[in-house]
Amino acid sequence: MYVRGAAARDILSIGRWEVRRTATSMSREVIPVAILLFLLLILATGYVQQSGMHLQDDMYTAGTDSPEAAGILAGDPRFVVWLSPDERVLQSAGPDVLITGKTLSVGGTDRAAAAANALRTDYTVYLTSTYNQEEDLFAAYPLWIDLQYVESELDFTATQEGQLVGSIPKRGTTPVPDRPVEEVAPPSADLSVSEEELRAALVAAEGQDSTVTRYTDTLSSGSDLGDYATPSQITPPLPFDAIILIFVFIFPLYFTSQFFMMSIMNERIERRGEILLSTPLPPWAIITGKMLPYLVMMLGITVVLSFFTGATVAVIVALVPVILFFLANALLIGMTARSFKELSFISIFFSTIATSYLFFPSIFAHIHVISLISPLTLVIYDLEGVGFTLGDYFYSTFLFWATSAVIFAICIVNFREERLFSLHPLRVKMREYIAALIPKTHPFAALFGLTICTIPFVLMAQMMALVLLFNLPMPLSLILLVVVAAFIEEWAKSVGIYAVYSRRPSFLSWRNLVLCCLAVMAGFFVGEKLLLFATLAQISESLFGAALFSSLQVLWLPLTLHFAGAFVVTVILKVAGPRSYPVALLGGTAVHSIYNLVILTGGL
Repeated sequence: MYVRGAAARDILSIGRWEVRRTATSMSREVIPVAILLFLLLILATGYVQQSGMHLQDDMYTAGTDSPEAAGILAGDPRFVVWLSPDERVLQSAGPDVLITGKTLSVGGTDRAAAAANALRTDYTVYLTSTYNQEEDLFAAYPLWIDLQYVESELDFTATQEGQLVGSIPKRGTTPVPDRPVEEVAPPSADLSVSEEELRAALVAAEGQDSTVTRYTDTLSSGSDLGDYATPSQITPPLPFDAIILIFVFIFPLYFTSQFFMMSIMNERIERRGEILLSTPLPPWAIITGKMLPYLVMMLGITVVLSFFTGATVAVIVALVPVILFFLANALLIGMTARSFKELSFISIFFSTIATSYLFFPSIFAHIHVISLISPLTLVIYDLEGVGFTLGDYFYSTFLFWATSAVIFAICIVNFREERLFSLHPLRVKMREYIAALIPKTHPFAALFGLTICTIPFVLMAQMMALVLLFNLPMPLSLILLVVVAAFIEEWAKSVGIYAVYSRRPSFLSWRNLVLCCLAVMAGFFVGEKLLLFATLAQISESLFGAALFSSLQVLWLPLTLHFAGAFVVTVILKVAGPRSYPVALLGGTAVHSIYNLVILTGGL
C-alpha cells in the first residue's frame, strides 16, 4: 500500500530534484537572460498601457500645399506630412496621398489605399470637432440616442426539451410570432441634460480612444453623459487594451510550460527517466512531482502580474484551468515527440490552436455570448471592473478542466518504459496511447467510457470551428459548420474502435462491430446529455448553436444518428482495412451532415 504521507514526501522530493536538474542543465547565461526578458515584458506592458500601441507610426506619407490639410494630418502619427507650395516638389517625393488645391490624388499601391482610408477617418474627426463648436449644437447633431439595455427574458434552452431551435423557415412562408407581442412605449424626446453639458462631453470625447481609432476607424466609444450618444458614437465595445494586457499573462505561462515539456523530452532522449520508473512510485506521483515546480512558478507569475496590473483574485482563479491545460498538453507532447525537431513543430502547432481558441472569442467580449467560451473573457471582465458570475466561470472553464483531466489520465496510463522510449511515429504512438485505455477484458465498457471522455474535446473543437466560421456569409458558414462538426463527432466516436482494430484486427468481428457501435452510441449520447446542456446552453440561442447541436431532438433520432455514423465508419474500416480510416471518416461525416441539414431545414 502506498501511504498518503509518503506520497506527499516523494512528490516534494521529485519536485526538488526537478528544480536542481533544470538549474544545472541550463547554462549560467540562460537563467539571467530569461529573468531579464520577463522583467522587460513587465516594463513593456506598463509602457504600452500608458502610451498605447505605436505599430503604425510613420507608416504613410502625405504631401499637400494647404496648411489647413497639413494641420488635419499633423495630429495623426501614422502620417509623415510634407508641406510645400510647389506641386512638382511634392510629386517628386512620391507620397501615398497628395492634396493640391481641391484635388486628392492616391497612389496605386495597397499602402496608398490604406493611407486614403486613414485620411478619410482623420477628416471625419476634423468634421466632428467642427460640429462640436457650432453655435446651434442640435443643428449639427439633430439626432440623440438614449441607450437603454434590457436583459432578454427569452428561454433559449428548448433543446433540453427536445424542441428545434432556430430552424430556417420553409420557402413561401412568413414567420409569425407564436406569443403575444407586447407594445413598448417610445422614449421621451426630451433630454435630461443641457446643451452646454452635451457640448462639453462631445469636446472631451474628441481626444479619447485614440488607439482604437487608429486601428479600427472607430471615432468614439461613448461620452461622459451616461447613455446619451450621437449615432457615430454607438459602436460595439472593444476590449482592445484589455486584450493586449491579457497577452502579458498568457505568454509567460505558456513559455514556462515549455520548460516542463523540455524536461520530459530530455529524460526520454537521455533515458534518465528509467531511474524514476524503476522506483516503487506510481506514475501519477512521478508526474505530479516533476510538474509541481512549473505549476508553482506559473501560479507565482500570475500572482505577480495580477499585483502589478491591479487585477483581483478572480483573474488567478480564471487562469488556473488554462495553466493546467498548458501543462497537460506539454506533458503529452513531451511524451510523444521523437526528437526536438518534432517537438518544436508540435508545440508550435499547439500554441497556434490554443492561442486562437483563447484570444479569438475574447475579442467579442460584451458583444456576443460566444466570447464566454474563452476564460480570457473572464479576465477582461475583471480588468474592466465588470466581474463575472459563478455560472459564467463554469461555462468558460469547464472544457479546460475536463480536457486537462482526460489528458493527464491518458499520460498517467501510458507513463511506462515501452511507451516513453519507443520511436514510433506520432500517429502510431497516439493510436497506442488510446488503445492502452481499452483492455481486452471489458472492451465495450472501455469504449463507452472513452467516448464520454472525448466529449470535452469534441465541444472544444466545435466551439473553435464556431468562432472561425460564424463571421462568414450565410449560408456558407452554416453549411461548413455542419460538415466540420459532423467530422469532429465521427472522429471522436470511431477513434477508439480504430485504435483497437489496428492493434488487434481479429477483435472486429461482425458481432463485436455492432456491439462497438452500440457502446460508442450510448457513450456519446450520455456524454452529450451530461456536458452539453450543463455548459453550452447559451450557445443554442443562435442558429449556429442549432447547427452544432441539432442532433439532440427526440430520443430515438440522436441514438439512430450516432449508431449509423459509427456503423458506416466501422464497416468501411473492416472491409477496406485500417488504411481506409480517412475515407471511412468522410463516409460517416456525409451521413451525419445530411441528417443535420435535413433537421435544420425543417425536413423532419
